[in-house]
Amino acid sequence: MALNFARLSQRLGNRSTGLRQARFLSSTPSPNPSVKKQKYEGRREIFEAPSMLDIGVRRIFDEEHDMFRQNVRRFFQEEVIPQHEKWENDGQVSREIWERAGENGLLGVATPEEFGGIGGDFLMTSIVMEEQSYSNCSGPGWALHSDIVMPYITHYGSKEQIEKFIPAMTAGKCIGAIAMTEPGAGSDLQGIRTNARRDGDDYILNGSKVFITNGYMSDLVIVVAITDPKAKSAAHGISLFLVEEGMEGFKKGRKLKKMGLKAQDTAELFFEDVRLPKSALLGEEGKGFYYLMNELPQERLLIAIMCQAASEFMFEETRKYVRERKAFGKTLSKVQVIQHRLAELKTEISVTRAFVDQCMDIHNTRGLDSSTASMAKYWISELENRVAYECVQLHGGWGYMWEYPVTKTYVDARVQPIYGGSNEIMKELIARQIVSE
Repeated sequence: MALNFARLSQRLGNRSTGLRQARFLSSTPSPNPSVKKQKYEGRREIFEAPSMLDIGVRRIFDEEHDMFRQNVRRFFQEEVIPQHEKWENDGQVSREIWERAGENGLLGVATPEEFGGIGGDFLMTSIVMEEQSYSNCSGPGWALHSDIVMPYITHYGSKEQIEKFIPAMTAGKCIGAIAMTEPGAGSDLQGIRTNARRDGDDYILNGSKVFITNGYMSDLVIVVAITDPKAKSAAHGISLFLVEEGMEGFKKGRKLKKMGLKAQDTAELFFEDVRLPKSALLGEEGKGFYYLMNELPQERLLIAIMCQAASEFMFEETRKYVRERKAFGKTLSKVQVIQHRLAELKTEISVTRAFVDQCMDIHNTRGLDSSTASMAKYWISELENRVAYECVQLHGGWGYMWEYPVTKTYVDARVQPIYGGSNEIMKELIARQIVSE
């Protein structure tokens, strides 16, 4: 189906009315042979370009993507970077920046226009993630809001739920979160204890969640809960609920103080006899675990995309530093051991970029399978941590100073192999596909 990008262009201040073939994708969509892949001849890959951050490179993108990227980059440079240090001190970004992101078309980018989103493709929403990593500003939880929470509602929500929440979320007026992790259950979703029992036509929700991104500022939370403790397996007894700010018994705990991601609000959530109408159930009762498994590949790909972009950012920051920093009478870039270290880093990052772009291209046309998404998340989150370690080392003592960008990226990187399913779990998922008959 052809989507008109005039609305997106207008939001971004660009009046181009060109049409582009695109399709909104769930994490596991059906193959669509009508989707045609254009090849954009003459575009360089990042390893050929003067900088890994250059606009106009990578064959998976076209000129329309480039225009979108220019506007997104300008937004981060002008409206996010200048405020990020204050947000780090506050432990959260401002409400105003959410609404400004909405006004500028940065939220709900891949959500269909008929549902109240922007109507772009997965590559467009990936640009927002990449540019956030290139800006080194980890505070805004927009990827989770737009590309994890919103798809649950558009894929499994009722017409009423979609109409109530999606336009407001695209506008940045309703901040979304998803509450899976509990104090005693992390990567093992079947180990959750939060429960919702029937009471007439309503549900009574009790339990607690922890490490919830956007949790403190959230207006809407998708809560994972047990509805049938006697189901033949824990997976068959899980359901999803839409819990709104202000509901009696829904309480937010403190903003958690973390090693990194200091401007991203992360909170504990508590549910004490929260009465939920049947209309708060997302999809069908007992289908929650199925929905979670269906959407997790996209979540893991998002982590991989942001880790890859962060690696490219750190490499360019380090390249700039060693070209300027002098030691023993010459710049560090003239020292052979440092040249070789940079050569190793560029090679690793470039090889991994080829894989990430393949994953993005596949997901944009037919959806990425769970095993491949797990490989991407595992490998690239580990890569980001290796790159962070080496780049801090190449900065010497200054790499330990908070004023230097690589220091912040270093601490932000550490959580990537942990959340979204720990990398130990990723290896288990990859292995299952390998040995299955």
